[in-house]
Amino acid sequence: MIALVIFIGALYALPNMYGEDPSVQIIGVRGTSVSSLTLDTVKSTLEKEKLPYKSITLEKGTVLVRFSDTDIQIAGRDVLSSLLGDDVIVAFNLAPATPSWLEAINAHPMKLGLDLRGGVHFLMEVDMDATMEKLLSQQVETFRTALREAKIRYRSIQANKNEHVEVLFHNGADMDAAESKLAILHTDMVFIIDNLHLSISGRFTEERLQEIRNYAVDQNITILRNRVNELGVAEPLVQRQGVRRIVVELPGVQDTARAKEILGATATLEFREVDVSTRLITTSIDRIPLGSEVKQTRDGRPVILKKHIILGGSSITDASASFDEYHRPQVKISLDSDGGRKMAAFSKNHVGKLMATVFTEYKDSGKRDKHGNIMLSKHEEVINQATIQTALGRNFRITGMDTQAEAYNLALLLRAGTLTAPISIIEERTIGPSMGQQNIDMGIRACFFGMTAVMIFMFIYYRRFGLFANCALFANLVLIIGIMSMIPGVTMTLPGIAGIVLTVGMAVDANVLIFERIREKLQEGRNPQQAIHQGYANAFTTIADANITTLITAVILFAVGTGAVKGFAVTLSIGIMTSMFTAIIGTRSLVNLVYGGKCIDKLSI
Repeated sequence: MIALVIFIGALYALPNMYGEDPSVQIIGVRGTSVSSLTLDTVKSTLEKEKLPYKSITLEKGTVLVRFSDTDIQIAGRDVLSSLLGDDVIVAFNLAPATPSWLEAINAHPMKLGLDLRGGVHFLMEVDMDATMEKLLSQQVETFRTALREAKIRYRSIQANKNEHVEVLFHNGADMDAAESKLAILHTDMVFIIDNLHLSISGRFTEERLQEIRNYAVDQNITILRNRVNELGVAEPLVQRQGVRRIVVELPGVQDTARAKEILGATATLEFREVDVSTRLITTSIDRIPLGSEVKQTRDGRPVILKKHIILGGSSITDASASFDEYHRPQVKISLDSDGGRKMAAFSKNHVGKLMATVFTEYKDSGKRDKHGNIMLSKHEEVINQATIQTALGRNFRITGMDTQAEAYNLALLLRAGTLTAPISIIEERTIGPSMGQQNIDMGIRACFFGMTAVMIFMFIYYRRFGLFANCALFANLVLIIGIMSMIPGVTMTLPGIAGIVLTVGMAVDANVLIFERIREKLQEGRNPQQAIHQGYANAFTTIADANITTLITAVILFAVGTGAVKGFAVTLSIGIMTSMFTAIIGTRSLVNLVYGGKCIDKLSI
């Protein structure tokens, strides 16, 4: 049993010996697959640019190009990005060089933290202009509803580019009544009356504007953390930088292309009523009703939709991808209580009418404004039109996705949360160890020399029994690495190496207690077999108490700590459990193998 456990641990620790290749990963947007034509294009382009590569593979709709060093990797990524355009996502990656026979048994190298291996670094910027535009658009609808409920007539309501909402009236009486009504309802706005033009301009106070901007960044940070959790990245860093920027660092990430797509996506859904009262012959503006607008489907067909948004993505609490009864990709959606109430009220009064699902996302336009900020372009398309058969509640489904991968990605985005404001990736790079290669080498060297010194001491002081302890100590290290490679989400960090070094001392401490108990029994006149039995039996309670209290401390560190502290706690916890196995059961099996069932007069201890 012990040999089998150590063999399995060594087998799953073996992939860590093969290292990783700097790579470039290419996937289609929205999770779609790339074809063999893209593979041929990549090959010919790299050969034309004389960029040597180790291999190019197409697996599960993803092209992976392996290079020999990071310089060629960066050059290859730049060339392929400019060639392939916006139809695909080209991202850096570090692909494990694990042999296929190990991958067949799901054996992979353990994930290393930013301080050991590096990872992917994204610098993201929040589009505040789009945030204010969206907020003012909502405020226009709020003003319109309030004035209609108060039965106050007005000529028009519109949002101006200078962050004002302007309302025009027919006479001064309506204007005064509206000012009194709006001032009571919106205490966070300042209203300016223009008697000459019979208008009221409402603008948010500076305190409210600052609160809106801070909320947009903070809420995006929360949602990005949720998306990182969906990606399964261990110990990520998501933090604010400056007024409108967010830093995301993903250590040990395997699928950087998908990470880039999911983090940078600003996708959301809007549910709108289809305007069937007007037959669309042309998309000319003068033929479109005042309260409607034209959107297009994925294949370019125009659809007239009411401007009023029934429901937005912020009301979605859960989403999952599956297949419908016709084996078409679908997304099942769950709403919060307020969203469910709105959907139920609308669908109840519109049975038999069409409701459209509008997919909206923001993309980098390649342009910058006068302040140097990236300008995003808004892309909208109608992905679904369905007849409301009956009153809907908090749970319903949408179809219209081309592939299951697209449905899965959409569900992930909706489940993790809709970004409060559009966000763009302004910098992407792979980063090396944050503490420097020298510190990493010193940490590994400290672990090696520490183990070597302990092994030499144990062998000299306890002789053959010291050799048993050294075998157990080496097996303990193999098991720690093997278990950390097997558990998803566990990341090895530099503090994790400290945890291993500490575990080495604790494992030897257990053997020291056992061996000293054996010596005591021999000095009391017990025969060697009795001394061995009683030595292990008497030391077990002390060893268990010491390890359990340390394990409790490690669990508390993991529960309340963050980042590097958690990495230390995980390694320490695994090391405590494996050391109990190797130091007690492992050494006892070796002792039994050598001395068991034999009549001996002297022990080499």
